[in-house]
Amino acid sequence: MKNKAKWGTKPSVFSRLILALATCRRILVDVRFAGQIAALRAGSSTTAPDAPGPEVPRLQVAEPNAGLQLLGLLQQEGRFIDFLEEDVGTYSDAEIGAAARVVHEGCKKTLGQHFTIEAVRAEAEGTRVTLAEGFDASAVQLTGNVVGQAPFTGSLVHRGWQVTETRLPQVAAGHDLTILAPAEVEL
Repeated sequence: MKNKAKWGTKPSVFSRLILALATCRRILVDVRFAGQIAALRAGSSTTAPDAPGPEVPRLQVAEPNAGLQLLGLLQQEGRFIDFLEEDVGTYSDAEIGAAARVVHEGCKKTLGQHFTIEAVRAEAEGTRVTLAEGFDASAVQLTGNVVGQAPFTGSLVHRGWQVTETRLPQVAAGHDLTILAPAEVEL
């Protein structure tokens, strides 16, 4: 009755336009609501409007500043961007190897200072492992001939990596993180 009082029995064109825009926005951000509208449009009401449905995970917006900060730190210690932006086609394999060693050491130092990184799986690579029903599919990727339901048994090809602690430095207000390395001018 509340909606009937608000919209009346014959809503105006303007009221219908507002309703259409609000509904369109909600369809885009609420998967469950979109399914309910699709069911109504198909002529069935399989889900009551207020009935709880399965929880749909929402996408997280990545914080771009943390990524920019990490790139800047990798550049500062390991000259990471300089190495990747360099045309290595003109260098010998020995020269590239020597440069890669410097980049590797600097980037490894940066990761060690700012992150605690551990293996996802403790077993050695090549070990036979069994994944029980309900295993964390975000932590373990199945490859090869994946058929049926868990439990799955296979060989551990890669142990995986996970960050267990992050220690990025604080940034002063107004600091431009898009400047990964300032230009250098020698006087």
